[in-house]
Amino acid sequence: MLTLAVLLLPIIGSGLLFTLRGNVSKYLAFIIAISELVLTAIIWYNFKADSGFQFEFGKELYFSPIKSTLHFGVDGLTLLMLLLTNILTPIIIYSSLKDKRPSSFYALILLMQFGLLGIFTSLDGLMFYIFWEVTLIPIWFICGIFGTGENKLKINYKFFIYTFFGSLFMLVALIYIYLQAGAFDLNALYSVKISSQAQTFIFWMFFLAFAIKLPIFPFHTWQADTYTMAPTQGSMLLSGIMLKMGVFGIIRYLLPLSPEAVGGTSGSIALILSIIGIVYASLIAIVQKDIKRLIAFSSMAHVGLIAAGIFASALVSKHCGVDITGIEGASIQMLAHGVNVVGLFYVADILIKKFGTKDLSKMGGLATKAPFLAVLFMIISVGTMAVPLTNAFIGEFLLLKSIFTLSIWGAIIAGLTLILCAVYVTKMYGMSMFGKGNREFLEGQKDICLQTKLGLIVITVLIIVCGIYPQPLLSLSSQTAQQVISLLVK
Repeated sequence: MLTLAVLLLPIIGSGLLFTLRGNVSKYLAFIIAISELVLTAIIWYNFKADSGFQFEFGKELYFSPIKSTLHFGVDGLTLLMLLLTNILTPIIIYSSLKDKRPSSFYALILLMQFGLLGIFTSLDGLMFYIFWEVTLIPIWFICGIFGTGENKLKINYKFFIYTFFGSLFMLVALIYIYLQAGAFDLNALYSVKISSQAQTFIFWMFFLAFAIKLPIFPFHTWQADTYTMAPTQGSMLLSGIMLKMGVFGIIRYLLPLSPEAVGGTSGSIALILSIIGIVYASLIAIVQKDIKRLIAFSSMAHVGLIAAGIFASALVSKHCGVDITGIEGASIQMLAHGVNVVGLFYVADILIKKFGTKDLSKMGGLATKAPFLAVLFMIISVGTMAVPLTNAFIGEFLLLKSIFTLSIWGAIIAGLTLILCAVYVTKMYGMSMFGKGNREFLEGQKDICLQTKLGLIVITVLIIVCGIYPQPLLSLSSQTAQQVISLLVK
């Protein structure tokens, strides 16, 4: 019943917060988010890494007219996603405690958490799709109501249309497989035999939905504007957790349900698009002056590498022998990237409030006035650059290794992300901490308060601890990779 408790707590909390008023709502939301983290820790403690799906419930709750079930459970991939969601959600709420936000803001965050957890624990294709759509509702309101900028409604509308339209392709693929399998349960979907031609159709239906959500080049045009106009907590949800829905979908659905297409031309095209996105997004990030847009394109480059590693691992497994490194690296990198990008947006929010602008060229010199912030920002920056002994290093190493096994030139091009990332991250850090900026504005500036320090310290500790001792996360990602590859090469 632990999985059921994890699912129900945020939706009950969300409903309660919609009825409350005053500051008590933000603290209640934080307590609920921490409680979710405790439940996740209990699941992790009792989780058996050598087993398949665990903590299952609802398989017997069968809807005969559509042959769907309320079937939920946890495996290694799901547990990583639970850790990602339930570690970052309290950090996201905590980052807003100093702001004046209505209770509905926190109710929407918990509703978003509920939708995300439903996606990651669903073992039924129809439930997966329903929760996929549920997540769109709270983030649309968070960005539309609490976002900033003259064009926020236009940008939010574009975001909604892009993601909703993309999800319809996924629904088409699920319905097609359902007609062959006779049920939506994940085991039934995995068991169905589909022709190679049909698999190509399924591949592209799923790919369009997941590529838009990530996003992968050229389906990215909604991302930077949405991240920039969204409130900081909305940007954190979008980049830290929500885009991982696409990676999760590729691993859970696209690879097992279209193995022949993944191992053929379709998989190769997806790999090429992912690598193009790495270089494209990195180069655009380098020339950005808006700090939130820079982080947005940085995020696109990093998830491009994650997607490239997955498809490379699949192609190698289909043609050259089993290779789990790409999927293993992608699984652990989702967690690392989530922590790092939330840290970057946290710092960006602090800088924007201090300088009153998003323009990096108008910032600078803050290191002398806020040395504690400068140190914590540096740790988050080196984590983003995947420096050894930080959380992103092991994931990026495994991803590049998988691409290298498939293609040396592919690895060289994808590996440019290491150099280009160093360029735009050091530019961001240098301009904000040491740039000339407005010296008169710096007079009277102080270091960050204790409350903000504690939030950033939690993020930096995660970066360092997961970098020095990644083995518990590696054991979960290894189990996931082996299960997916076994379905891919069966």
